[in-house]
Amino acid sequence: MAEGSNIAAAWAALREDARDCTRCDLYKCGTQTVFGEGPVDARMMFVGEQPGDQEDLAGRPFVGPAGQMFDRAVAEAGIDRAAVYVTNAVKHFKFERRGKRRIHSKPNAGEIAACRWWYGHERELVRPAMTVALGATAARQMLGKAVTITATRGRALELAEGGLGWVTIHPSFLLRMPDRSRAEQEFAAFVADLKAAAEAAR
Repeated sequence: MAEGSNIAAAWAALREDARDCTRCDLYKCGTQTVFGEGPVDARMMFVGEQPGDQEDLAGRPFVGPAGQMFDRAVAEAGIDRAAVYVTNAVKHFKFERRGKRRIHSKPNAGEIAACRWWYGHERELVRPAMTVALGATAARQMLGKAVTITATRGRALELAEGGLGWVTIHPSFLLRMPDRSRAEQEFAAFVADLKAAAEAAR
């Protein structure tokens, strides 16, 4: 119990430190740092790319449209959403302004590397049995190098710092698909990935 309390305290301190992060220039862009959340003893950690517009305003990960898609997929995969830890490879929202809208802009290699400090500490505290990278940016953070989804998807990967990793698509990919039937097929494949990752984590 004492160890669990110490880990929770360390996580709270890390989150507080992250509020004032200036490790890259994205702190000038986003409204606030969006840190990970969930149980610090979670067996599964999910890593997205970066906060979106709604996450940036709310200060919480996975609460926008892609987060809702993620929640639906997790539920269909039989995973308890409340029992997993969710975070992002990059903790600030990177965007371009188009009128009043803030349009998502992909983080670059330097920004991903700068945020690895936070991601690494999250993994050290949570120590998940399985880390699921949602999309190429998350996969790069998890594996420490650029990879393609096609080449790494669908199998458990041994991570250098311990535990297993799994690469799949980011749920925002599903939202961008105009072909409804193909989107449904891709959603089913995404759910299958999550089921397989959860099974491998047992």
